Amino acid sequence: MEKKNATLLTEFVLTGLPHHQDWKVLLFLVFLVIYLTTMVGNLGLIVLIWKDHHLHIPMYFFLGSLAFVDAWLSSTVTPKMLANLLVKSKISLSECMIQFFSFGISATTECFLLAAMAYDRYVAICKPLLYPVIITHRLCIRLLTLSFIGGFFHALLHESFLFRLTFCNSNIIYHFYCDIIPLFKISCTDPSINILMLFIFSGSIQVFTIMVVLVSYTFVLLTILKKKSIKSIKKAFSTCGAHLLSVSLYYGTLLFMYVRPASPQADEQDMMDSLFYTVIIPVLNPIIYSLRNKQVIDSLTKILKRNF
Repeated sequence: MEKKNATLLTEFVLTGLPHHQDWKVLLFLVFLVIYLTTMVGNLGLIVLIWKDHHLHIPMYFFLGSLAFVDAWLSSTVTPKMLANLLVKSKISLSECMIQFFSFGISATTECFLLAAMAYDRYVAICKPLLYPVIITHRLCIRLLTLSFIGGFFHALLHESFLFRLTFCNSNIIYHFYCDIIPLFKISCTDPSINILMLFIFSGSIQVFTIMVVLVSYTFVLLTILKKKSIKSIKKAFSTCGAHLLSVSLYYGTLLFMYVRPASPQADEQDMMDSLFYTVIIPVLNPIIYSLRNKQVIDSLTKILKRNF
């Protein structure tokens, strides 16, 4: 009887963001604008890098890859959230698993890409003479491939463990997309093993990549401070500060969500944290990494003048 009941729940209802019903149209419009800005900003950046041969260097290769992953991450989560703001609809178990799998690949790949970008800046600033020798085209392709492979297998690991869970108590997912922790909370199977795997693998990936970022930028700052140039110091703090702000927001919310012990009840704070790295960070990254970059601005201006 217990097995039969466990197989009955194959459709779920996403509660969406906590909000007053009178605000749903306003929230829909706000997040629609954010999503469209995200897609235009990130896809536009990819096109810009592809069109301008001056940007065909490792730094912009990684930046274009990050823009692609940000567009992927946002497209995995935001359209369903927008639809759910207007009309509460059910999502099947298979759709839920696919959404989480897509989210897992893109979110993990972004962690590895941020680490690769930090390493690229470390070599460029701390070892400028060896930069063309160390950061080769082959190495860039390998780092990008490894980032996506790591994202794929990390998502596949958690996806496979999700299939051991059964859902018979409730079909209400207290979230705006199918995330793994809200699924644990409504499972009628003990998710202890899943939580342990999440803590070990997600924690290891996040700690490793954030350490690469912090160590790389520490050496970058120390190298520039040795030059004793006020202009160089201001430029370094401006660039590294902006990058570290983006990294801190992204990793901070991820660490808070997936490494800390799961709370026994639904927590609205979890949704606010998730909103940062699934909706807000993808729209901020093109601004932080591109619009503050003079070379990107010059390339954009050149292309706009040429076309118009």
